[in-house]
Amino acid sequence: MLIDFGGVLTTSVLDAFRAFGEEECHDRDLPLRLLTEDEQSRKLLSAHEEGRLSAEEFETGFAARLKLHGATVEPRDLVARIQKRLQRDESMVTLVNTVRTQGIRVGLISNSFGSDTYVGWDLDSLFDSVTISGREGVRKPSRRLYQIACDRLGCHPTEIVMIDDLKQNIVAAERLGMVGITHRDAATTTAKLAQHLGRPQAEFMPASR
Repeated sequence: MLIDFGGVLTTSVLDAFRAFGEEECHDRDLPLRLLTEDEQSRKLLSAHEEGRLSAEEFETGFAARLKLHGATVEPRDLVARIQKRLQRDESMVTLVNTVRTQGIRVGLISNSFGSDTYVGWDLDSLFDSVTISGREGVRKPSRRLYQIACDRLGCHPTEIVMIDDLKQNIVAAERLGMVGITHRDAATTTAKLAQHLGRPQAEFMPASR
């Protein structure tokens, strides 16, 4: 199994961007709109996620794009201000641990964002393998990053379930032969995973005390 980080093991990244937009840009949709529709903003994000642009360089560049579109924000710690709105999803962390206790290997596959994204997380203990875009020089939904993650996990793509909150990343995984689960909440993802594995959902739920 491969699983995304932001928006899966944490609360919604999209909601964090919208909250940042509302509170600092006075337009809740502006940051996401630029990152999806503005070519320069998209290039900044791509270069940062692939490790070609530092967090500080991304912040300076993206703040300039926001200003050009009417929103003046402080560049310093811009990413940290977005990330502070993310909370750890303990239900999904529990699911990872439960799946691994049942003998299923679980790997992380994540597009890096900022320099402190994984602070406080012991990724090497939580996962059997870790694949992060900034370290590999390629990002999701690139076929190459998926192949690196599969090889690192020691599995063929057709043996893997991929969990991600972004549909485009799931579509790319399915093209390689993986089973894709688009994450929305822990309960739904757990039910879909159990169904795919042909096991009772209760096996993946935390034991009641």
